[in-house]
Amino acid sequence: MEFVLVGTGGVLGAVARHLVGERVDANTRDTLTVNVLGSVLLGALVAAPVAESLLLLAGVGFCGAFTTFSSFAFETVRLAETGEPKRALANAVVNLVGTILAVFAGFAAAGLVL
Repeated sequence: MEFVLVGTGGVLGAVARHLVGERVDANTRDTLTVNVLGSVLLGALVAAPVAESLLLLAGVGFCGAFTTFSSFAFETVRLAETGEPKRALANAVVNLVGTILAVFAGFAAAGLVL
């Protein structure tokens, strides 16, 4: 049953990731958007007393497919290779710091609600 929850969440996360990519400028901002949103959600899920099945569905499945570390890494390397090392560094720093802060924000939000 666990693999069904993770798979279902993964399908939903992948579709949501695609939809965000269509709505947000695809020049690294869409990746940052999904990484920060997914980090907030995962932080809130981990901090909240939710059922293990919800963690599998939403945390492992949805957030795992929604967030996209590989796209972030590729975009950063692409910026560096195309002569934009400052943008590559900024992209790396903003993604890493932004997602870590987003996890903290998710924890805090879950604490306020509970």
